[in-house]
Amino acid sequence: MKKALILLFLMVAGNSFAQNQKSAFESGEWLKFRMHYGFLNASYATLHVKNAKIDSIPVYHVVGHGETTGFASLFFKVDDTYESYFDKEDGRPYKFIRKINEGGYTKDVEINFHHDKDKAVLNDKKNKKKFNFALQDSIQDLISAFYFLRNNYEPEDLVVGEAIDLKMLYDDDGVFNFKLKYLGKEIVNTKYGKVECLKFRPLVQSGRVFKEKESLSLWVSNDDNRIPIRIKADLAVGAIKADLDGYNGLKHQFKIIMD
Repeated sequence: MKKALILLFLMVAGNSFAQNQKSAFESGEWLKFRMHYGFLNASYATLHVKNAKIDSIPVYHVVGHGETTGFASLFFKVDDTYESYFDKEDGRPYKFIRKINEGGYTKDVEINFHHDKDKAVLNDKKNKKKFNFALQDSIQDLISAFYFLRNNYEPEDLVVGEAIDLKMLYDDDGVFNFKLKYLGKEIVNTKYGKVECLKFRPLVQSGRVFKEKESLSLWVSNDDNRIPIRIKADLAVGAIKADLDGYNGLKHQFKIIMD
């Protein structure tokens, strides 16, 4: 459960697709996810879209926050915050912030993207270290990637079995290639009713957290919002399930299948 909230933000980072002709989201959108670890209602996580400016440039400011609750917090307390500032027009990230406290394990990292200089500077505030990375085409941070994909891929162009590639910069891994395989359409039962979804499988690196390379599955609403509905992950020990538990400020109608 130590990596539960990081898993959620990683999984949603590459899971949504919308048409280029119109935006899938706007300022004010708020999503809430309820996460289960085994029989425990382990934690909640939220994503909130706001307006801001970076050097007089209008940007979206997304704040992601997650924490353990109730009985689960007695075993392992988590309080994580992720923030991203990205361009309203092309989705380029300008700043990424990660502040986490997971059972006493802490991180305080800020990444500033200098697109005019083709570099990004990672500031590890806790350890007082800085690292430079060369920027690559269409590079995204962990949070901005989610919103970038919602606006830049058309569902009708997706082919079952094929993967979407995206370069991401993350403080633990540096620049890496994120792959997302499309598995087709599926109906998911939710607290709101039945929702037609696009199913994906992020291809992740196996190791001490993930059970195997293809241990993640996720379902995204097949409407103009392209919001995550359900996420499942098989871990080295146990499994995590995350479901959409609340929403507000969606730009488009949330489509529910009526029986």
